[in-house]
Amino acid sequence: MTSYEAHFKVWRGDPQGGGLEDFSVEVHDGEVVLDIIHRLQATQAPDLAVRWNCKAGKCGSCSAEVNGRPRLMCMTRMSVFTRDETVTVTPLRAFPVVRDLVTDVSYNYAKAREIPSFVPPPGVAAGDYRMQQVDVDRSQEFRKCIECFLCQDTCHVVRDHEENKTSFAGPRFLMRVAELDMHPLDAAAGSGVDRKRAAQEEHGLGYCNITKCCTEVCPEQIKITDNALIPLKERAVDRKYDPLVWLGSRIRRRGSTD
Repeated sequence: MTSYEAHFKVWRGDPQGGGLEDFSVEVHDGEVVLDIIHRLQATQAPDLAVRWNCKAGKCGSCSAEVNGRPRLMCMTRMSVFTRDETVTVTPLRAFPVVRDLVTDVSYNYAKAREIPSFVPPPGVAAGDYRMQQVDVDRSQEFRKCIECFLCQDTCHVVRDHEENKTSFAGPRFLMRVAELDMHPLDAAAGSGVDRKRAAQEEHGLGYCNITKCCTEVCPEQIKITDNALIPLKERAVDRKYDPLVWLGSRIRRRGSTD
């Protein structure tokens, strides 16, 4: 096994402030950034705070920014960097720092709670649900999400404008709305939930300008923009500006005043 000394800059600090600290650390063949962070904890910085769990790219816990790009540290191989390159590891910029590389991502869980869940079709037992395979495949892509929140972190609507967080769900949860809205068995409309209207008026769909930055950082290669956000925008616009829908709403309002 060959090894070499790498130069790392790791952000250390808390909500009151902090900065980058320099480390020289041994790197072995086949290692990933998370391996190096663990070696730093074991040999030089035992109080370094970092969140991780599976080390297999499936839990989403070890999200950070490596050389400025949102990544999973456990899936970022050291071989993608040259041996003389400085590797900088910083916390997710879009969320408040707890300590060192750990951020408070509770914003995302709050947004998840705002989205009404799947509504089963009335009169159909769970074991009797039937769907076309194309609809299964479409939903399955979105179900691959591991909630690493890299897409939330890189989205400039969240990243650069703290004030937008109250009215913008972010790509991960707009994708969830899109998944439910295109689900052939979701009966939300019958229970008074208009997912297209909610996406536009409650979850901030209009803030998204489809730059595809969320798709570019997704470790599961989900086509968030092309397969979820753009189709949802199209359906929301159709719903809002369809002349027949407009006429129907006027008739209903007029009937309610008679």
